Amino acid sequence: MGKTYARIDGRLRTFIEEQHIFFTATAPLGGDGTVNLSPKGVSGSFAVLDERTVAYLDFAGSNAETVAHLRENGRITLMWCAFQGPPNIVRVHGRGEPVFRDDPRFPGLLGRFRVDPAPHGLRAIIVVTAELIRDTCGFAVPYMAYDEDRPLHARRFAREDDTSLGEYFGKKEHIATSIDGLPGLPLPLPVMPTAD
Repeated sequence: MGKTYARIDGRLRTFIEEQHIFFTATAPLGGDGTVNLSPKGVSGSFAVLDERTVAYLDFAGSNAETVAHLRENGRITLMWCAFQGPPNIVRVHGRGEPVFRDDPRFPGLLGRFRVDPAPHGLRAIIVVTAELIRDTCGFAVPYMAYDEDRPLHARRFAREDDTSLGEYFGKKEHIATSIDGLPGLPLPLPVMPTAD
């Protein structure tokens, strides 16, 4: 029922790029640490960079658990489910890295995405190198219809500039430091560069 793939191409790549939502899972090394599972769903905020590398835009939010876990140990799993069409679940297990605004790679990576990140308070780009790529049947995943992206995130963060966004992050308990006390998003927030 499940198959392992050497690369993200062809039918697998098409499936991943057509999904409107995916999920990320990370955890700290400590056995008593908090496992984090997050949905990601702004259209155009995910990109297949090459046959073994994917990336997504990490937007403003109330915490930075994924960033903290990746800074500590790099482990991440991404998962896509078919909620429409033939059943399928795809997982990419790999090593991830947050690329922050002041990283020289940031502008070039930013140019790979189809969405204007400005309204969403972009804070990093998460780059994942696949170590294991698998799919499974997805027979138990329900049918659900996609209507449209919610406008609430962009509406909330569009009114922020770099300074006010940095101040917002500074007031949140689990942005600079994770729930388990790991280093999270480096602050103060660097100025947003433009895409190459």
